[in-house]
Amino acid sequence: MSTKYPLTGYGLMAKRHWTEFCPQMVSELEAKGTLMEAIYEAQETTLDEMEALTRKLETEQKLTPQQAHDQAWEMIREKYILLPAEESLTL
Repeated sequence: MSTKYPLTGYGLMAKRHWTEFCPQMVSELEAKGTLMEAIYEAQETTLDEMEALTRKLETEQKLTPQQAHDQAWEMIREKYILLPAEESLTL
């Protein structure tokens, strides 16, 4: 693995999920040599949005940090990390 793209739990989760549920997308990204870059981008975008949304939920809804984090994760996880399964896997 490249040290250029250090992965956190989110990145590792994306890699596992994409490999299992989006193998065609993973193959295409690997063929272009951009798989790790795409995983890193999904990880960083998730982290950025999680941080902003968690703060907003704490402030506006008076949630505890853990409640805000959990709710933010529920709202964001399928945007970048837990992508829907590819058509060929759902038939």
